[in-house]
Amino acid sequence: MSRVALIVLDSVGVGALPDAEKFNDVGVNTLGHVKEYADANMEGFHIPNLRHMGLYNIDGLGLAGVAEPVGSYGKCKEYAAAKDTTNGHFEIAGLLVDKPNKIFLEGFPKHITEELERRIGTKVIGNYLASGTEIIQVLGEEHTKTGYPIIYTSADSLMQIAMHEEVIPLERQYEICQIARNLLVGEDTVSRIICRPFVGGPETGFTRTENRKDFSIDPPGKTVLDAVKESGQEVIAVGKIEDIFNKVGITKIDHTKNNHEGIESTIKFLRQDFEGLLFVNLVDTDMLYGHRRNPEGYAKSLEYFDSRLPEILAELREDDMLIITADHGCDPTYTKSTDHTREYTPLLVYGPKLRQGVNLHVRDTFADIAASAAEHLGVGYENGVSFMTDIRK
Repeated sequence: MSRVALIVLDSVGVGALPDAEKFNDVGVNTLGHVKEYADANMEGFHIPNLRHMGLYNIDGLGLAGVAEPVGSYGKCKEYAAAKDTTNGHFEIAGLLVDKPNKIFLEGFPKHITEELERRIGTKVIGNYLASGTEIIQVLGEEHTKTGYPIIYTSADSLMQIAMHEEVIPLERQYEICQIARNLLVGEDTVSRIICRPFVGGPETGFTRTENRKDFSIDPPGKTVLDAVKESGQEVIAVGKIEDIFNKVGITKIDHTKNNHEGIESTIKFLRQDFEGLLFVNLVDTDMLYGHRRNPEGYAKSLEYFDSRLPEILAELREDDMLIITADHGCDPTYTKSTDHTREYTPLLVYGPKLRQGVNLHVRDTFADIAASAAEHLGVGYENGVSFMTDIRK
């Protein structure tokens, strides 16, 4: 009974990609800069279990690795000219996208905003590139007085809509976002509409809640999730995986809202009997600390995952394979924007029956992960280059 546990540490990049200049991201390095910050401003950066797996041994990181890593290690380039969540996860799942979906850096044009207003029966406010935590402080009071949804964008292919939970009930918020999802298709397709509920007031400040909901497009092709599901095996989605893939190719769902819940769910599923893929997204590093440019919180979040990693490893069975990676970067020390950063992603692979300490070097696409997971599970899948030959005993 073979299983693959694939954990995405959201936004934990390991250095700028060669084309980072095109994305205004020269010099970014999420992991390296978090460590630098923690070493200088905290009591160091303590992730001994990830380091023991080989994280610091990755080519080009310049960190002090270990002599005998228990896992295999490398890093992945992103094939798609993008740095967003959807493209990152689609590529991890095997899709090589030549033309990423549309990005509206200057805000949405009139033909979109006016049609959205017509369909939802009210005006919208905002409509510019912004940090989600900042725009609700700027426009939150106007929203509570008028009931007008706040729309904003980023360097990703998405529309974000912020609404106060006491002004617009959650059910209606989700309806509004579904209307926006139905609108932004065809030439105006964006990867996601993100509902961003918040609470609070002008005196205390406005705060986002954990009732976020993503409205995604279907993957534009067959993913490794589809291949595993079609083979009769399970595809278990933990965290926002179900939203990213719009439930396509998934057999079970646990929509956890934070890293603690996500890790608990991962351990719960690993204790169960199943054959197939356990696909996990741990979102806190990106959502709570990367975009908010909080390197201390980022460091502590990684340390928390590291402290729980032995529990995950303890649940692996003889034929299991654990893969730890990321979907993009979000360097919390980078001050030119609050967006994702264009970076390599880490690749750590461990299994009780797999070779240890193999340098997998630089993989040309994230899709190598899908190819390797498929081979381990005995499933045919076309995209990517499997590294299983390198690590199989």
